[in-house]
Amino acid sequence: MTMESPLAIEVVTLFPEVVRTALGMGVIGRALERGLVRVGTEDPRAHTHDVHRSVDDRPYGGGPGMVMTVEPLATAIAAAAARLPAGSPRIYVSAQGRRFDQSAARRLAGLSGFLLLAGRYEGVDERLIAESIDEEWSIGDYVLSGGELAALVMIDATVRLLPGVLGDAESAVQESFAAEAGRLDWPHFTRPEVWRGRQVPAELMSGDHAAIRRWRLKQSLGRTFERRPDLLGTKQLNSEEQRLLDEYREERKL
Repeated sequence: MTMESPLAIEVVTLFPEVVRTALGMGVIGRALERGLVRVGTEDPRAHTHDVHRSVDDRPYGGGPGMVMTVEPLATAIAAAAARLPAGSPRIYVSAQGRRFDQSAARRLAGLSGFLLLAGRYEGVDERLIAESIDEEWSIGDYVLSGGELAALVMIDATVRLLPGVLGDAESAVQESFAAEAGRLDWPHFTRPEVWRGRQVPAELMSGDHAAIRRWRLKQSLGRTFERRPDLLGTKQLNSEEQRLLDEYREERKL
């Protein structure tokens, strides 16, 4: 992908206005205005042929809820995919998918384009997945009313990694570095120096870049130990990291 060729994203959704409205604000809205990314939508209801524009039906085998039908979705996916560069993956945002994380966002940011299918109701006909979907991704172990919010999360996490999207390119580098290193971010502070008796840590006021780096690394490791110890369980700490984590635990009697 080059600056002359913006990242192309298509979202197949029953609520295109939700996607367009949400993406029109903030960082992603500015990226769209500057031509760094292009996002289109395709409504499966536009590919129905009955008076009610039906896109769902009862599941075979019985049970609660409705299932999205194959043909309107398949036609919508084909129409949206035709606007994308060849080889762009077609992704179903699904509770059964692999966990979406920072490395997945970085991979998508390196593509020329991709398609997201936002499901509704009890899900989509399995034959559609076999026929028209390349990958399934989930943003977490919980149930949403539809895939639009998950698709927006994936778009936001991906687009902010594109060159030129953030005002300070180092922001994306530091955020992704912490996530890919298996750590949560460190605490952040800004003016005033004292608020309601709470002081900004002295290390951050010192101007000593080495001391600031050590403080941030210690806080990142300690916060991860307290809140997401599972992340550290997959990581081999080096000697400096282990020493800083030990200091953090000792300071807080953990």
